[in-house]
Amino acid sequence: MKNKFVLIFISLFLIYGCVGASSTGVFGTGVTVAMDPRTLGTQIDDSVMDKNLDTRILLMDKKYFLSIDTKVIDGRIFITGKVDNPEEKLKITKLAWETKGARSVKNDIKLKENFNFKQSAKDLLITSQLRSAMIFNKKIKAVNYNIDTYKKKIYVYGIAETKDERDLVIQEAKEILDVEDVIASILLVEDLRVQKN
Repeated sequence: MKNKFVLIFISLFLIYGCVGASSTGVFGTGVTVAMDPRTLGTQIDDSVMDKNLDTRILLMDKKYFLSIDTKVIDGRIFITGKVDNPEEKLKITKLAWETKGARSVKNDIKLKENFNFKQSAKDLLITSQLRSAMIFNKKIKAVNYNIDTYKKKIYVYGIAETKDERDLVIQEAKEILDVEDVIASILLVEDLRVQKN
C-alpha cells in the first residue's frame, strides 16, 4: 500500500510538471511559449511525451529519478544520465522507443563511475558558462536550448532559427575553457514537422 501511494504521488508530481506553474512551463506566463518556434500543440505533445517517459522510467526503478534526464523536441527523444550497467541503458532506450509519438531516440546515457566532486563541479561550471554566454549573445535565443555537461563534454539540445544560430551555439560551447567535446542535437526550425505561422 505504501509503495502504491509513493508511486501515485510521484506520478502526480510528474504530471503536474507537465502544466507548469512557472514561466518556463508549457502553460506558464508565456515567455517560453512565445519564444519557442514549435507550435503550442507540438510543445504540449512534446511535454506530454516527456512526462510519460519520465513516469515509465521511474516506475521501472525509483533510483532513476535523479540519475536520468529526458528531453523531447518535435517527437525526438534525447536521454542523458548515468546507469549501473549496459542492460539498464538498453531497457531505458527500449522504453523511449515505445513512447507514443517517438520519431527518434538519441541515448547519451553513460555507465556510472565513482563520484568525483571536482569533476562534477567543473561540469557544472562549464554548463553555467555556456548558459551565460548564450544569454548574453543577442543572436542566440537561449531559452530554446538545454545544456548538460558530463566529463567536460557538453551536450546541447534545442531548436535554432537558422544554421548561423546553430553554428554560433556550437562555437560558444567550443570556446569554453577545458571543454573536450561538444555534442549538439540542434534542430532547425525548417526541420520541424509543424511550424508557427
